[in-house]
Amino acid sequence: MKLKEFLLKGFSFNEILRQFSIDQSDFTIQDEELILSRKDLSEKEILKERVMIQGKSTNGIINFFGTLHCNFLNQLAVFELDSVEEQQQQPQISAA
Repeated sequence: MKLKEFLLKGFSFNEILRQFSIDQSDFTIQDEELILSRKDLSEKEILKERVMIQGKSTNGIINFFGTLHCNFLNQLAVFELDSVEEQQQQPQISAA
Protein backbone atom coordinates (compact mmCIF):
# COMPACT_ATOMS: atom_id res chain seq x y z
CA MET A 1 0.00 0.00 0.00
CA LYS A 2 1.23 3.48 -0.81
CA LEU A 3 1.96 6.20 1.75
CA LYS A 4 -0.54 8.41 -0.06
CA GLU A 5 -3.33 5.93 0.71
CA PHE A 6 -2.32 5.82 4.38
CA LEU A 7 -2.50 9.63 4.60
CA LEU A 8 -5.93 9.80 3.02
CA LYS A 9 -7.35 7.63 5.83
CA GLY A 10 -6.80 10.47 8.30
CA PHE A 11 -9.15 13.39 8.82
CA SER A 12 -6.43 16.00 9.48
CA PHE A 13 -4.61 15.47 6.18
CA ASN A 14 -7.86 15.59 4.24
CA GLU A 15 -8.60 18.87 6.01
CA ILE A 16 -5.25 20.31 4.85
CA LEU A 17 -6.08 19.34 1.27
CA ARG A 18 -9.53 20.90 1.58
CA GLN A 19 -8.14 24.18 3.00
CA PHE A 20 -5.84 24.57 -0.01
CA SER A 21 -8.45 23.36 -2.57
CA ILE A 22 -6.43 20.30 -3.55
CA ASP A 23 -8.22 17.22 -4.83
CA GLN A 24 -7.25 13.91 -3.19
CA SER A 25 -5.85 12.66 -6.49
CA ASP A 26 -3.75 15.80 -7.13
CA PHE A 27 -0.88 15.41 -4.69
CA THR A 28 2.36 13.46 -4.61
CA ILE A 29 4.85 12.62 -1.90
CA GLN A 30 8.35 13.44 -3.09
CA ASP A 31 10.59 10.33 -3.15
CA GLU A 32 7.75 8.04 -2.03
CA GLU A 33 9.13 5.08 -3.99
CA LEU A 34 12.60 5.66 -2.54
CA ILE A 35 11.20 5.75 1.00
CA LEU A 36 9.22 2.54 0.45
CA SER A 37 12.25 0.76 -1.03
CA ARG A 38 14.29 1.10 2.17
CA LYS A 39 15.49 -2.28 3.38
CA ASP A 40 14.97 -1.50 7.08
CA LEU A 41 11.21 -0.88 6.76
CA SER A 42 10.37 -4.46 7.75
CA GLU A 43 12.17 -3.89 11.07
CA LYS A 44 10.26 -0.69 11.89
CA GLU A 45 6.78 -0.42 13.30
CA ILE A 46 6.71 3.35 12.77
CA LEU A 47 8.54 5.29 10.07
CA LYS A 48 9.40 8.93 10.71
CA GLU A 49 10.62 10.77 7.61
CA ARG A 50 10.99 14.42 6.54
CA VAL A 51 9.10 14.85 3.26
CA MET A 52 7.76 17.33 0.79
CA ILE A 53 4.22 16.84 -0.46
CA GLN A 54 3.29 18.69 -3.65
CA GLY A 55 -0.33 19.40 -4.52
CA LYS A 56 -2.04 21.07 -7.44
CA SER A 57 -4.85 23.52 -6.79
CA THR A 58 -6.76 25.91 -9.00
CA ASN A 59 -4.36 28.68 -7.89
CA GLY A 60 -1.13 26.82 -8.67
CA ILE A 61 1.30 24.42 -7.02
CA ILE A 62 1.40 24.07 -3.22
CA ASN A 63 4.41 22.50 -1.47
CA PHE A 64 3.96 21.18 2.06
CA PHE A 65 7.09 20.54 4.12
CA GLY A 66 7.00 18.45 7.27
CA THR A 67 7.40 15.07 8.93
CA LEU A 68 5.53 11.96 7.89
CA HIS A 69 4.79 9.48 10.68
CA CYS A 70 3.68 6.15 9.22
CA ASN A 71 2.47 3.08 11.11
CA PHE A 72 2.69 0.11 8.73
CA LEU A 73 1.00 -2.26 11.16
CA ASN A 74 -2.19 -0.16 11.29
CA GLN A 75 -1.73 1.25 7.77
CA LEU A 76 -2.07 4.83 8.98
CA ALA A 77 0.01 7.93 8.43
CA VAL A 78 0.06 11.38 9.96
CA PHE A 79 1.67 14.40 8.37
CA GLU A 80 3.13 16.98 10.76
CA LEU A 81 3.10 20.20 8.74
CA ASP A 82 6.03 22.61 9.23
CA SER A 83 5.64 25.07 6.36
CA VAL A 84 3.80 25.77 3.12
CA GLU A 85 5.11 27.29 -0.10
CA GLU A 86 2.71 28.45 -2.81
CA GLN A 87 3.70 28.88 -6.45
CA GLN A 88 1.15 30.91 -8.35
CA GLN A 89 0.21 29.82 -11.84
CA GLN A 90 1.64 32.01 -14.56
CA PRO A 91 -1.05 33.54 -16.77
CA GLN A 92 -0.92 32.16 -20.28
CA ILE A 93 -0.32 34.69 -23.01
CA SER A 94 -1.84 33.80 -26.33
CA ALA A 95 -0.04 34.70 -29.53
CA ALA A 96 -1.97 37.06 -31.76
